[in-house]
Amino acid sequence: MRFSKRTEWDTEESALAQAHRERVQAGLRIADLTASNPTRCRFVFDARLLEPLTDLRALEYDPQPLGILRAREAVCGYYADHGVAVSPDRVVLTTSTSEAYSFLFKLLCDPGEEIVLPQPGYPLFDFLAVLDDVRIKVAPLVYDHGWQIEPEGFRRAITPETRALVLVHPNNPTGHFTKAWEAEELAAICRERRIALIVDEVFLDYGFDGAKAASFAAGLEGVDVYVVSGLSKIAGLPQMKAAWVVVTGPKAKAAMDRLEVVADTFLSMNAPVQGAIPAWVAGRDEIQRQIRERVATNLAELDRELGAESAVRRLEVEGGWYAVLRIPALQPDERTVLELLNRGVWVQPGYFFGMEESGWLVVSLLGPIEEFSTGLKQLVNYFGTHQGDNNCLVNVEP
Repeated sequence: MRFSKRTEWDTEESALAQAHRERVQAGLRIADLTASNPTRCRFVFDARLLEPLTDLRALEYDPQPLGILRAREAVCGYYADHGVAVSPDRVVLTTSTSEAYSFLFKLLCDPGEEIVLPQPGYPLFDFLAVLDDVRIKVAPLVYDHGWQIEPEGFRRAITPETRALVLVHPNNPTGHFTKAWEAEELAAICRERRIALIVDEVFLDYGFDGAKAASFAAGLEGVDVYVVSGLSKIAGLPQMKAAWVVVTGPKAKAAMDRLEVVADTFLSMNAPVQGAIPAWVAGRDEIQRQIRERVATNLAELDRELGAESAVRRLEVEGGWYAVLRIPALQPDERTVLELLNRGVWVQPGYFFGMEESGWLVVSLLGPIEEFSTGLKQLVNYFGTHQGDNNCLVNVEP
């Protein structure tokens, strides 16, 4: 017996994962600056949050490939709050944004064809693409007083095998919102090359300083646009596995016909969650308020701590839950992360997101304020007093 080539991953535990596991098992403290799960970050959820799951209508099995109508109408209501009119017959419910991507890769790509996405970016795409026999090409984001898309970088990455461009709006982890001029540049490329645009908007509601960005669900003239989002971020409920795709563009009807067959093949979303979506969408404001306040507080603390620290610079960020740090590129970032872990701080190296192997760290702004502040002070102290400890694999006292 043999396994498929698409699953030939290196599943050995990395040095970073091993060091983190050993520290946890030893009972040593860790200030987690990677926290991204809102259900574990001490937010207060509505005590009645689970009540919609008890709706007795869910006892009847009535499979609807696109999702039950009242759930899709709730998704349309979400976009109406963003000033965009979306019809429920242009919405497909999925159990996650990962599944949404898989549906779209199946829709748009034959085996061996390509998608192009910007880098830095979230590493999950690598696995999703391989599982659907799709290849990834990257186009670099550039940083000049803020992150920007480089349209020529996308053009250079596109080949005759390219079927779609992918954006995350705002990008994860850079927090860069796609500007109107960037959207127009990419729309021109899509029209010119006859390819689709996939836009992930899971962080759309988390602009800093009250900033509100436009949703791509409004569409782009002459371009087939597929907007992916879900309740993992919108309502802080990753465990509920509720997401969707909104389809716009010249071929929207044909795309929906095909996506309905794809969705009907799997019928993966369960009835109780579909029935609860209207209540969860309607009740999102309170958890979003808490998350925005937490992120703003931690970002302000980050800036205060780095104010007098010339060795570390926080790059401009416009939205989302993360911040990118530029650090001295004196050694591989993996070594830096190990040394910080031995001081009780857990951060992510930039190369996880496609950055160079030296000079970048990524921190989450979502964690509890006290824990974030503690870890941040240790990080600043590290760069202010020491880097390059040859004993980086030896634990220090808690």
